[in-house]
Amino acid sequence: MAADIAFFLAPDDQTAAVTRLRGPGRAFESVTCHFIEPDSAVVEWDMYFEAPSAELPPLEQLHTWEWPSWVTPALNDGIEVFVLPGRLTRALANASSSELLELAARWTTRLKRADGDDMTGDDPLAILQGVARLAASAVSSGSGLYCWSY
Repeated sequence: MAADIAFFLAPDDQTAAVTRLRGPGRAFESVTCHFIEPDSAVVEWDMYFEAPSAELPPLEQLHTWEWPSWVTPALNDGIEVFVLPGRLTRALANASSSELLELAARWTTRLKRADGDDMTGDDPLAILQGVARLAASAVSSGSGLYCWSY
């Protein structure tokens, strides 16, 4: 579980990779959150938009889904930078309020099952709404939507 997470906009993979050591900071438009597994969250979100449903898919299906692409090598220091799939970025950019609400409820159920009382103190709906705003900016500007975590 990552302690610090930032979803952020960057013009390309090379620029996003530069954030590896210090995070995106104020130089990049971002949404921050804490204590989630960001790659698992992105997979959960992507699965939702491929087959919208309030029902939680089996964990086995989550593990066999296509995972995000890392833009920096995975090292043992716990820092990762990855790009969100283009189809997910477009889906988030076009998501309605009701879709984000349903996805937040489904994701919260997954988080509670995985982490119980240690679930993030951040509001899953607020995270999704913020990332959806970033996604809309990414689609309109041609930027990429990335995630940095430590």
